[in-house]
Amino acid sequence: MPLENRDADHGIRRVAADIVIIGAGLSGLVAAATAYAAGKTVAVLDQEPEASVGGQAHWSFGGLFMVNTPEQRRLGVKDSAGLAMSDWLASASFDRSEDRAAREWAEAYVHFASGEKRAWLRSLGVGIFPLVQWAERGGYGPQGHGNTVPRFHVTWGTGPAIVEPFLAKVLEGVAAGKVSLHFRHRALSLTTTAGRVTGVSGEVLEPSTAVRGQASGRVAVGSFEATADAVVVTTGGIGGNHATVRQQWPGNSAPDYMLSGVPASVDGEFLSAAISAGGAVVNGDRMWHYPEGIHNYDPVWPNHGIRILPGPSSLWLDAEGRQLPAPLFPGFDSLGALRHIVRTGHGYSWFVLNRTIALKELALSGSEQNPDLTGKDVRLLASRLRPTSDTPIQRFLDKGIDFLQASSPSELASRMNHLAGSSLINAAELESLIHARDGQVASGLGKDPQVSAIRAARRFATDKLMRVAPPHRLTDPTHGPLIAIRLSVLTRKSLGGLITDLRSRVLDKEGRAIPGLYAAGEAAGFGGGGIHGYRALEGTFLGGCLFTGRAAGRDAAASV
Repeated sequence: MPLENRDADHGIRRVAADIVIIGAGLSGLVAAATAYAAGKTVAVLDQEPEASVGGQAHWSFGGLFMVNTPEQRRLGVKDSAGLAMSDWLASASFDRSEDRAAREWAEAYVHFASGEKRAWLRSLGVGIFPLVQWAERGGYGPQGHGNTVPRFHVTWGTGPAIVEPFLAKVLEGVAAGKVSLHFRHRALSLTTTAGRVTGVSGEVLEPSTAVRGQASGRVAVGSFEATADAVVVTTGGIGGNHATVRQQWPGNSAPDYMLSGVPASVDGEFLSAAISAGGAVVNGDRMWHYPEGIHNYDPVWPNHGIRILPGPSSLWLDAEGRQLPAPLFPGFDSLGALRHIVRTGHGYSWFVLNRTIALKELALSGSEQNPDLTGKDVRLLASRLRPTSDTPIQRFLDKGIDFLQASSPSELASRMNHLAGSSLINAAELESLIHARDGQVASGLGKDPQVSAIRAARRFATDKLMRVAPPHRLTDPTHGPLIAIRLSVLTRKSLGGLITDLRSRVLDKEGRAIPGLYAAGEAAGFGGGGIHGYRALEGTFLGGCLFTGRAAGRDAAASV
């Protein structure tokens, strides 16, 4: 069984197990559950208090990229592994020598997503919401970025429902004396014996009463040493560490102000220890941050932002009121929109819409912002089809500092300038743009590619039912008032990380496996040091934690 005791002479806490896992997020829990199921003793270390077990996955919307599922087929979606692989490679645009392992992971992951993934999750009690969503629609032609068809399957119960079966298995192991959980244990370095990684050492932090997601202290009250036959690194990404995000931002052109889409504990600091042990970290400049961030009016962690999941109907304007070019419509190309906005020299942009579009098309990412799906509440879910005055979006309309309402374009422009503390929005130009867009809608046909995209989206049942409003004039008073939403850049995911082979073994710069060392989840770039390449197709982050965590747990267990 895993052991923990205190060295009487030095006050060092000592932990021993077959396998030590650093990080109690989703990939760490999956690895721990898998290794325990294989009969091994497991010790899980995490710098946060127990309240934060499950990590970022708990906060997630629960989106899963899956291919050719019954849910898709019931909606008339024709998908295949070949089509998904084509979309993945077009989006990833692998172009570096160090992408070889990442491409192998991509091929294996698409096979998983089109094969056993759904059945495996269902065997664990994970249900899928029947209405598949369409994220990252692309718009660059058949060989360009984007999902050709909808593949974003929402977990019934969102992120917590993904975490639940693996946490339950780990707690079963705790009860059986085979798994031990060590919170407030901050790993700092890896131990190597005769060329093999055999443990980890670090600080024991003072107890913390911080609730899930809140920043916790870093005052050390002791130290620990953990020994094992294999160590799995599942320490996550860098999104809560803005200094590192800025350092790795391509061209050092990060915006002056950014919101955090993840807790402060997502700091990426342990990667340096893996590098010291010989591990190769690549693709640090590839990151997945969102341009549609808004301030949380009820923040949990520092600079807490929420991402808007938009339908396609809002006008998207840069800070100076210029419409983003096609195909940078809401929901089509996150990275393309982000790059365009940052190049303007401003770190924010605007959605301009009206109340009908807001209540029909805007969703908020995160388990806490979707109480109907998270709570598996069918009655509450029905309110999405008949929006009322008590919805998450309405609460942001009432309380969010980024949300403005007005009865006319000129009044809206004035309020946008007041909020931004500038005079960048020209009222006459905004009014002209809105009326020109309304004229395209009123024509019934038109030359506006965004209006064409809206009409095309409504051919898909999910979009017509709950995600895309019928085309109408923004200025129609029956759909008012007009709304502007200020959008900030929101940090979220690392797309690079430790290079791993398909067994989740960490590789050195020469491509050799480091004995005893594994990595999974975001710390491994979700596999191979960057399975997504430059762009993600969405729904692939949780799935990447599942896939790589399982591989790490299996091989680590088999190796000891």
